[in-house]
This record gives sequence, C-alpha cells and structure tokens, in this order.
Amino acid sequence: MSRLGPLSILLFACTAYAADFAAFIGTYTGPESKGIYAFRFDSASGRLTGPTLAAESSNPSFLAIHPNRRYLYAANESQSGSVSAYAVDFPGCLRLINAVPSRGAGLCHIALDRTGRWLFAANYGSGSVAAFSIRKDGGLGEASAFVQHAGSSPHAHMVVPSPDNRFLLVADLGLDEVFVYSFNTAKGTLTQASAATLPPGSGPRHIAFSPNGRFAFVLNELTAAVSTFGWDAKRGRLDPLGSTSGSSPASGAEIAVHPSGRFLYASNRGDSSIAVFRIDGGKLTPVRRVLTGGKTPRSFAIDPSGKFLLVANQDSGSVVTFRIDARTGLLNPAGEPASVPTPVSIVFAAF
Repeated sequence: MSRLGPLSILLFACTAYAADFAAFIGTYTGPESKGIYAFRFDSASGRLTGPTLAAESSNPSFLAIHPNRRYLYAANESQSGSVSAYAVDFPGCLRLINAVPSRGAGLCHIALDRTGRWLFAANYGSGSVAAFSIRKDGGLGEASAFVQHAGSSPHAHMVVPSPDNRFLLVADLGLDEVFVYSFNTAKGTLTQASAATLPPGSGPRHIAFSPNGRFAFVLNELTAAVSTFGWDAKRGRLDPLGSTSGSSPASGAEIAVHPSGRFLYASNRGDSSIAVFRIDGGKLTPVRRVLTGGKTPRSFAIDPSGKFLLVANQDSGSVVTFRIDARTGLLNPAGEPASVPTPVSIVFAAF
C-alpha cells in the first residue's frame, strides 16, 4: 500500500471496486474529513487501496456492521447524538437509510445483538443506554429500551452483547462499573442483572470476550490496565480474576481478542502503543508493547482472516497495517501507512 498525497484528494466520489473485503473507517469530521471512508483490503497481502469517501456523515466515531454485511451503522458523536443506518450498495459505497436520536448526549459506541434485530447505543455524555429495533430494510426503528445510569458522574462508554445474546454488558467509565443487563430478544428490553465494580479511578472503557465465552477482559482508560473476569453465563455475572499493570502516560482506548483465543491486544493513546498479551486460560502474560507507527491509536481491528491488525492513528491521520505472528502474537509492520484524516473507528465488510 502506498501513501497518498494531499488529503484533499481523498474526497473523490464513492466508487465501486472488486474486493474481498472493504475496510470502513469512521472519522472525526472537519476541514479535511467528511465522514466515512472505505479502503479495499487485500486479505492475502494486507494491502490497502483507496480511500474513497463512502458517505458524508457528522463525526461517525464508531461503526458497526450488520451480521449479514448488507448494512452499516454509525454513532454520530455530538451533544445530541444520533445513530445512522446505511445500506452497503456495493464495496466502497454507503447509502443512507435513516437516522434516529440516540436518546442521550455524547453518543460514543454502538453494537448489534447476535441476531441483527437490535442495536444498542452508549451515550457517554449523559451516562445512558438505549436499544433500537432494526427494520427489515436495515433502517432503525423506535427505541425499545432506555436506561439512565445514576451516580455522581455516569459515562457509559461501551455496549456489548454476551456470547449467548442473553445479556448486555455496559462499561461505565465515570462510575467505575460494568453493568450487566438481561436482554429480552423478543421485545428488546433491558433489566439489570448484576454489576462489577472496579477500583476507583480505573475508568472501564471497552470490553472483549474470549472466543469460548468463559472470560471477559476490560480495558481501563485511566490506567491502561486490563481487568480479567470469569463470565458466569447462567447468572449473567462477572467474577474478578485479576488485573495487569498499564503503561504511562495512560489513556487506554481499544481491546480485542484474536480469533484463535490465544492473544489479546490493547491500545494506549498515551504512548501510542499496542500491548500484546498471551492468554492462558483466564491469565494474561505480557508479550511486548508495540509502537503503532503513528500518534494516538484510538481504534484498531483484526481482519476476518486473523492475519492482520489495522490501527487507526487519530492524530497522525494514518491507518497502519501489522501482520500478526500466528505463533507468538507479535505485530510486524506490513507495508507503508495509508492516509485518512482523523481515523477513529475501523470495521470490515466481506463481499
């Protein structure tokens, strides 16, 4: 992949192309950024081609793809947040279906349930959570549930369904808690089942489950430490197992478990790095901290093949591709960085 010229050339029209995968990039919009961009991703070499402007959108700071790969959803982060639904008409192009208010301020994260019938939203500014139905055409319906977190400074930062789709986990950075809600898949309603409390000043931000569903890993933004929990799927409860130490300056952002279940990755914006851990049961063993080749790794994503990891470096305007060593989990740069303005979210769509 080659570095593009001036950012102004990124704004050419949405164009179809043949691709195994498209990598969609959400950005913070401004003078150089207009919304959601798309790269062609070669799953054999890790090469990125593009980008094209897939859709104009206001601060699409987090993206989610429907299980059928035909629809994409964007969290439009603002004081009065909204969620936008798009049809993926062909690789690299998005068509707006509709948008609905997120029912809170500072929307920062969205996720779909395992059936693709419901969408969840975490409103950071107001510390609330909402659920929305997904129509047959991929558009969003009315809110089916709304939960307002109580406390001195609630900040809901992530929503993620449990592996069996019976519960919804919500990381609240301001309250230092991870809430677990029972989820009614027929009605789309939420009822609190339990909560796990982290040490004061942790700031739980993002959550990742192990592929076998036995463990949940929580990345804490304010310490960059990873907290490990056993997941009791029957009762919907998190049981604490331990925590790693984070690097300094701390500003944890994204966490993901490799599809093999052997490795965990966690980004820290403070030192622009990704921490690599080996997973042994529920125990994390540090392997190495890898610099991301840019500044402020807000987000990263592992491609569907599990061979590559793409990092969105927000403040350097770059997407950097790393090849994952299948034996050690280590990250090795693969080619030159690709340019895209203020990238903050990455999702893959297969075609």
